[in-house]
Amino acid sequence: MSLNLHHLRVFAAVAERGGFSRAAASLRLSQPAVSKTVQELERQVGLSLFDRSGRSPRLTEAGEALFARARELFGVERVAEEELGALRGLQRGVLRVGASTTVATYFLPSLLAKFHTQHPAVTLRVLSANTRAVARRLLEGRLDIALVEGPISHPRISVTPWRDDELVVIAPAAHRLVRKRTVTGADLADESFILREPGSGTRVVAEAALAENGVHPRATIQLGSTEAIKQAVAAGLGLAVVSRSAAADQLALGYIAIVPLRSAAFRRALTELRLTGRSPSAPAAAFRELLRPPE
Repeated sequence: MSLNLHHLRVFAAVAERGGFSRAAASLRLSQPAVSKTVQELERQVGLSLFDRSGRSPRLTEAGEALFARARELFGVERVAEEELGALRGLQRGVLRVGASTTVATYFLPSLLAKFHTQHPAVTLRVLSANTRAVARRLLEGRLDIALVEGPISHPRISVTPWRDDELVVIAPAAHRLVRKRTVTGADLADESFILREPGSGTRVVAEAALAENGVHPRATIQLGSTEAIKQAVAAGLGLAVVSRSAAADQLALGYIAIVPLRSAAFRRALTELRLTGRSPSAPAAAFRELLRPPE
């Protein structure tokens, strides 16, 4: 069975816009033409792709599976168009950068500023999400650069370290552990910890770091950003494991302090994710030069 790409494009438009009328308007087709095209695709695959029983069509299980692949396919198409356009140089173009939350907040802005200074004609589009979401967007062909702090394992993704980041345990400035000369894992056993949401690279690394120190916190609070976590720590809600770079402002203000763990400081690699076998566009290649350590 060979899928008709026009049919697939019409189907994807209906799925993205949540209705046949809106898809028809975006494609500049009539609604009956869109409905007929989707019906032909359903006959071709032998499965119903939309549940039409409600006011708006909803994807069936088969429709969800096909839509996921369609997004990847058209993402590759967009990449091909941009790579051909990149042959004209960096006088125009788009660079789509995705970064996990900690990287996007504390490391990415300076890189974007340097890139924009060097290539002001290139449009920058930036996504900030957790590590899992950034990897998913990369797989769909919707990102040119993907920078994350969490571990990723996928057969289509290669992982390239680009810098180290030190992690520290932070506590309210007046916390009893801050006043100790050294702190062991046993000292942390009864403490409440504040963690990021599931899917966050920082959470994965924080839990691993705590486990290395023999700490498996029984009480945890979950928040959606490192900024929120720092404020919660300062307010006395618990301890947290964060990037030293991320904590620098609150440390300088004296609202929080670093817990002096006896074990050596733990570090993690911040990494760039790349789709295997995919050549970078000219803007992406130029941005990667900024990630290289100075010689």
